[in-house]
Amino acid sequence: MTHPPYLHPAYTSTVLRAPAQELVMPKLGPDSVELTAPVFGDAEVGALDADLTRQGQGEPLGERIIVTGRVLDSRHRPVPGALVEVWQANSAGRYAHERDEHPAPLDPNFAGAGRCLTDGAGRYRFVTVKPGAYPWRNHHNAWRPAHIHFSVFGTAFTQRLVTQMYFPGDPLFPYDPIFQSIPDEQARDRLIARFDMDTTEPEWALGYQWDIVLGDTPVEE
Repeated sequence: MTHPPYLHPAYTSTVLRAPAQELVMPKLGPDSVELTAPVFGDAEVGALDADLTRQGQGEPLGERIIVTGRVLDSRHRPVPGALVEVWQANSAGRYAHERDEHPAPLDPNFAGAGRCLTDGAGRYRFVTVKPGAYPWRNHHNAWRPAHIHFSVFGTAFTQRLVTQMYFPGDPLFPYDPIFQSIPDEQARDRLIARFDMDTTEPEWALGYQWDIVLGDTPVEE
């Protein structure tokens, strides 16, 4: 089993939200317009949407990084024109969201969200800052490893993958029940980005490579 179970008691919120009955799959398929009509246009994605460090009045605080990779289908063929969205905490481990009450500083120059369309080779690229770890009250002394949330859309809004990308060597991996809810160690490893010197730009930003393989990347439930 690659994907985490709906009910994973160590991740306490799943106890409240996991379905108690077997899933009933409807026989109705998506409308034909969802499969044939364009969902996203190039005009919808702005020039700075993929650079999270240039969306404020100045530079955000923290370690600037480049995150790039390809979106591939289950046969490892590139998926061009896919909408990829990201959201994350700032370098202090706080989200720019009213429900985040973590007593860490907000960064007025970092909103923590971006998006882009994959190119003809299925490649995406974001410039951002490395997010910080943050407490999340799931259990005593609970901290989330540094991570970036990813959302990938197919040809319709009903076709969506939501997952998380982690950073190599994080000491919090063994203590995080969300990461550990994936029973297959190799599947967990697929959620960890690879530091890449070729992506790294001299005297400017470290680079990370992370491919998203649809049908192979563990799904965030």
